[in-house]
Amino acid sequence: MDTAQAPALLGIDWGTSNRRAWWLGANGSVIAEHADDQGLLAVQGRFADALQALLAHGPALAADAPIVMSGMVGSASGWREVPYLDAATPLSEIARHLAPVPAAERPAFIVPGMCFVGAGGSVDVMRGEETQLLGAHALGQGDGWYVLPGTHCKWVRLQGGRVADLATYMTGELFSLLTQQGTLSSVTREGDADPQAFARGVTAAGRSALSNALFGCRAQVVSGRLPAAQAREYLSGLLIGAEWHDVLRRSGSAPARVTVIGSAQLAERYATVGAMFDCHVAALDARSVQLAALQALRPMI
Repeated sequence: MDTAQAPALLGIDWGTSNRRAWWLGANGSVIAEHADDQGLLAVQGRFADALQALLAHGPALAADAPIVMSGMVGSASGWREVPYLDAATPLSEIARHLAPVPAAERPAFIVPGMCFVGAGGSVDVMRGEETQLLGAHALGQGDGWYVLPGTHCKWVRLQGGRVADLATYMTGELFSLLTQQGTLSSVTREGDADPQAFARGVTAAGRSALSNALFGCRAQVVSGRLPAAQAREYLSGLLIGAEWHDVLRRSGSAPARVTVIGSAQLAERYATVGAMFDCHVAALDARSVQLAALQALRPMI
């Protein structure tokens, strides 16, 4: 490849289970990209070797091209533990706090996560999602509530370009655990999408504590009031609905608009719940916001 066309930046979203990488040109164009399952758990501390293996999947970087990494690579179990930024730090200033990786063979930096402390002393954190929020901000998205679904779903309220509220829900992890083991696993069979069962779960999530509502899922099946083929959708509604009901409690009323950063499939589920609360749900593609974030970070390196 001509040196003038060589990638000017390698951006990596390095999570717990997965890793995604983009080789960007000087104008921000995507020259190559790669995704694999070499997240933190698979790498087991061999980050330098894992990075070298990743480089083989794309074109050779320009001699002065930096590498920018976000996600769990900056955690205590990551390549280098990077202290959390206070959530009051403006998203536009994240680039000023990139942490260098001394052991890397070329200039490499890790984006710090953020820590939010609530009025009552509650604490919440995120690593990786702050980069996506920066990308959304760079794309011109304004203040309001954002949802970043995943293993640990993040609800973030931005105000003045800062994180004004943050709440994490173990939705994806709980759904996986409950459908694979324990008393609910035997009744949450694979089935077709069932909007009515999903909506029933959302409503049930607002009537009692989550642990009680979860047992109620099993009780309805064994009593014959809920077909087992619908239980999986009902459970999904319970878990996602619990997020919404808690956010309503935190904010005092239903937000007029929520922006989901994630897959179209998950965005559709959140839009379904939003309609139940007269809330408009918009969607942003996770890849697009990640690329926008890399463009915002590059001038500061």
